[in-house]
Amino acid sequence: MAKEELPGVLILDVGGAHGVLENLAALLKKNFHLITMKEFLENKEEMSKKIQSVFVFECRPTIDRQLLESLPNLKVIGNSGVGVDHLDLKMISSFGIKVTNTPHAVADPTADIGMALMLASARRLVEGNILNFPGSSCFFGISHFYYDSDDLSKSIF
Repeated sequence: MAKEELPGVLILDVGGAHGVLENLAALLKKNFHLITMKEFLENKEEMSKKIQSVFVFECRPTIDRQLLESLPNLKVIGNSGVGVDHLDLKMISSFGIKVTNTPHAVADPTADIGMALMLASARRLVEGNILNFPGSSCFFGISHFYYDSDDLSKSIF
């Protein structure tokens, strides 16, 4: 029995500054034949027929009308991240293409950062850092915070 060919998924690249992370690429390879944008552009006629999905990682590749018109068998665009503001959903749906998303992928880390920022501001952490380390103009990459007094006792509950 011949092995059934996996559906093609278009990605920008694997690794590098803008490509899909290698561990994600390994997961994709279990169910898809990965086709990079470079491979697609070098052989559009053959590759366009194989691609049934596009995996958008960090808003790449850019999904525009020209790309959608060149992919006649495209069924779904999988977005890896929260939000789809970078996608023109009306235009994509006019091609009959579905869009998927991962809405809860970073919910816990976002909550953690939110709590850390609230605690830091409630405890006036940045101002305390400036008082304790005079001459330091930076705290976690944030510079030039101003404060009303040098008494931090009111900032501690």
